[in-house]
Amino acid sequence: MDPEVYSQSRCLVARAARLYYLEGQPQSQIAKSLDVSAPSVSRLLTRARDENLIQFTIAEPYASCLDLELELADAFGLAEVLVAPNVNDDPAATKKAVAMEAARLVQRVTTPEDIIGLAWGGTMYHLIHYLNPCRRVDASFVTMHGSISCCGPELDAANLVHRIAMAFGGHQFTIEADGLQDSVDEAGAISSSPDVAAVERFYERITFSISGVGSLYPQLGSRLVNSTYLTPSEINELTAAGAYGDLVLRFFDYDGNECDTSMRDRTLSITFDQYRQIPHRLVAAYGPQKAETVRAALRGNLLNVLVVDEGLARQLLQLA
Repeated sequence: MDPEVYSQSRCLVARAARLYYLEGQPQSQIAKSLDVSAPSVSRLLTRARDENLIQFTIAEPYASCLDLELELADAFGLAEVLVAPNVNDDPAATKKAVAMEAARLVQRVTTPEDIIGLAWGGTMYHLIHYLNPCRRVDASFVTMHGSISCCGPELDAANLVHRIAMAFGGHQFTIEADGLQDSVDEAGAISSSPDVAAVERFYERITFSISGVGSLYPQLGSRLVNSTYLTPSEINELTAAGAYGDLVLRFFDYDGNECDTSMRDRTLSITFDQYRQIPHRLVAAYGPQKAETVRAALRGNLLNVLVVDEGLARQLLQLA
């Protein structure tokens, strides 16, 4: 006997699909309307999908961004990637879109057991601004380096940790001393002080880090360079050492290894060896001009969670 004899009417399948997907009716209501059982409605909807009576599409630009996420994760072995669409060729709006996606990711994964390490930066400032105040989690938040008040108090790590801890309703641990000291001895003495040592003990226990990345290649675009944080001679050192970018106040080269400069041992910051042990290392960045820098950070295993805009994502894939 023809197997179609045992099948439900394709018209009924299409009607069930319309009621559910286009009109948003619950399956219980559809069952009453079509005079069938609730399990039958589920089977009708499954058949509608299997036989392509109903087709799903994701609107642009989100469909392209989802494809880019898969390609980036595969190309660089990343645990998670989020790509935000570029917003009307508006760099400021695109930066905020990246920050918002990063904020939602952080709130989605944070648990009360987490110790979150936070770095300074403009993207971090916007990320915290977009946190949902209704999503309270009693986690701990710690600054991963010393102060950079010369770049503006609103971007300083201690202030950012205070704000994110307030948003989550969690605990905060900060370092108030300057991130870059004048000498190795001064840096060592401050690092050994009880308050700073107490914060640095958290570095081995951080479960999730959140950071932006400063770009030093092909142009010196990092705020650390374009501020009073570094002297001209220190900037020359970085150029000679082949610096590609900065992350947690540490400067890295083409391979993502820390540059051997006089700043290395004068910096109050988590070391790259400690940083690489963090299970989840999120970097949020925007703009195709940062592609070479982010690629270098990827070579050095400085991140495994990436949030970027569409333009930067495409540039990274070209470099891959």
